[in-house]
Amino acid sequence: MPPQTSGPLGPRRKIAAVLKQWREESGESLNDVAEALLISTSKLSRLENAEGKPRLRDVRDLVQHYGKEKTPQAGQLPRLVKASEVNGWWTNFDDNVLVEHIRLDTHIAYEADATVERVYTIPFIPIHLQTKAYAAAYYQDLERRPTDQMPELLQIREKRKEALKHRNGLDPLRLIAVTHECSLRQIVGSAQVMREQLDELLVRSGEENVALHVFPFSATPAPTMTCMYAYFQYEDPEDPEDPEDLEQDVVQIETQDGFLTIDNPKDVKRYRDAHAELVAAALSEDDSRTLIRSIRDGLLLPQSEL
Repeated sequence: MPPQTSGPLGPRRKIAAVLKQWREESGESLNDVAEALLISTSKLSRLENAEGKPRLRDVRDLVQHYGKEKTPQAGQLPRLVKASEVNGWWTNFDDNVLVEHIRLDTHIAYEADATVERVYTIPFIPIHLQTKAYAAAYYQDLERRPTDQMPELLQIREKRKEALKHRNGLDPLRLIAVTHECSLRQIVGSAQVMREQLDELLVRSGEENVALHVFPFSATPAPTMTCMYAYFQYEDPEDPEDPEDLEQDVVQIETQDGFLTIDNPKDVKRYRDAHAELVAAALSEDDSRTLIRSIRDGLLLPQSEL
């Protein structure tokens, strides 16, 4: 089993991007720099690929090696190193729940310090807006998770939902969600579970930092609408000159076998543009709530659930 991702990936990725840029500008190879600093090539490679926690001494040595001591980027690196040392809340949970199969730990590590999360879901309700009953039915019936994993899976999901309310040292996560109409009609758990879930959507979609759009059956098909994904957008409050750095943004595509990471800036931008197209083609927030309310009112409950 691969080691668990132990903390937010944002700071590590920023450090990695700066160090790699400096080395490429210097014209040196990994071997050249490693030999000059008496460190292993694999260690330097891990630093440039945001793998593991960077050490302040190693970063300082690299700043001096590249002659970047007085640059703004060098001034930010100690703060980023300190931020990368923080263990994520998810490390308190069982590795078998987080790491095995789908690498949920890495997905949460990307999410942990994102400013905005743009999601598209089909045929299920966005995770951050799910009720506990809906989530339990999803894990039991769709993923068929072992019974002994259920308590932790639900705790993790509730913890992720908390990010929309508050986060230590960060503003609450902003969610821009597009969900296909089929997610509102797909019965998960029972008709009663779905009624409660749709009621929850009507409440949560009115929150200031939540934008929910329904992509209706009547809409013209749009790019990226055939798979579920999350686009994580990062903004550094310590760097107001660069409020939106698309090179740090990342996309996680959800598959049956886990998450596929897209971090090439050109491909990331393509998903950013595609999500904007989905929002434009979907119903407005008010019209989405009208449809949700209509579907909820049309649900027929079996006698046993009345």
